[in-house]
Amino acid sequence: MLRIFYLTTFAALVTAEPQLQSRVVGGEVAKPNFWPWQASLQALEGSHYRHICGGVLIKKQWVLTAAHCFDNDNVSLVVLGDHDLTKIEGREQLHKVKRTYIHPAWDKNQGNDIALILLSTEATLNSYVKVATLPPSDQMPSAKWTCYITGWGRTQTFGPLSDVLKQAILPIVDTPLCRSSYQPEGISVKDNMICAGGGVNYGCIGDSGGPLNCLVGTNYVVHGLTSFGSFASYIKKPTVFTRVSAFIPWVQCVIKGKRQLCFECLNL
Repeated sequence: MLRIFYLTTFAALVTAEPQLQSRVVGGEVAKPNFWPWQASLQALEGSHYRHICGGVLIKKQWVLTAAHCFDNDNVSLVVLGDHDLTKIEGREQLHKVKRTYIHPAWDKNQGNDIALILLSTEATLNSYVKVATLPPSDQMPSAKWTCYITGWGRTQTFGPLSDVLKQAILPIVDTPLCRSSYQPEGISVKDNMICAGGGVNYGCIGDSGGPLNCLVGTNYVVHGLTSFGSFASYIKKPTVFTRVSAFIPWVQCVIKGKRQLCFECLNL
C-alpha cells in the first residue's frame, strides 16, 4: 500500500545554535530567532489559531511556502518572529493573509509544490524578523553544503507538534539515489526537488512549507521548501523538498504582478 504523506503539520528536528558538524541525532531546539525568516502559517480553529505549516519571509509583504498547505486548511494568519508558539514573547508579528498564489502546475503526482502568500501588511524588519536569501535561478544543491531543516512539526512519528522551533542537519542526498529509494513505492522524485536526510533526522508532520537552510559560503540560503516523505519506514528515506532555485522566475513574476503575461511563471 502506497503511504506517501505531505508534511502539512510538520516540525523540524533541531540544534541549539548551528555548528558545522556532520550529524545531529534527532535534532534539537533552535536558538530563539536564529532563523529570522521562519514563519508559522496558522488557521482559525474555534476561537484559537492552530499552526498548520511553516513558511519563509522573502520580502516585507511576501511569504513562500508549500502549495499543499492550502489543500485542506484555510490558512488566514502568518506569524513572524516567533519561537515558542505557546507563549507571547514580545517579538512576534501577526499578519493576516491578503491573498494566496498557488503554482498553476501544482499536483500531488507531478510536484510543483510551491505557493506565495501576500500579507495584508508589511513586516517590520529587525533583529528577529528578516527576509531570507534565495538562490540564483537553477542553482543546484551541493553535498558539500551544511543544510538545516527548521520547523514546529512533530519530533516523533506519532507525537504532538513541537511548541518551540527546532532544527536538524540534513545532508543533501543525490537525486538518483533518492529516486531509487522512492521508486518501490511508485513515487516520482522530480528534477525540481531536493532530497536531504534519510537517517535519524527528517521532516515530519507540521514542517511543510518551511525552509531547508543551506550554508553557502558564509550565508544561509533557503534552497528548499519541505514537501513530503514516505510514511512507510520514512526514517530510512530522505525528506523531499521543493527546489526553490527552479521556481525563481515564477516567484518573480507573481511578485511583479505579471502572472498572466510571463510564460516563465508556469515553470513547466
